[in-house]
Amino acid sequence: MIIRASADIRTDYNSVIDECRQTGEPVYLTKNGQGDAVVMDIASFERREQILRAQQMVLEAYIDILSGTKTFTTDEVKTVMNQIIEGE
Repeated sequence: MIIRASADIRTDYNSVIDECRQTGEPVYLTKNGQGDAVVMDIASFERREQILRAQQMVLEAYIDILSGTKTFTTDEVKTVMNQIIEGE
């Protein structure tokens, strides 16, 4: 965990951002010794968002299975996709 004073973002922005990019980790900023904000580089943020979206989709699918929602086999999906592609 990388912790820096919030003043660093004003006085040494480039260093804070470089640290984010190099480590791929968020930098936690403190104000008066207490957690105040988190800074991340865009690439790391987008990766985390993508992972969260994928996890959410898996969770929703699992909930559907547990609730008895009809599921489809791979072969059933292929058949339907082929019908759509062929215009049937």
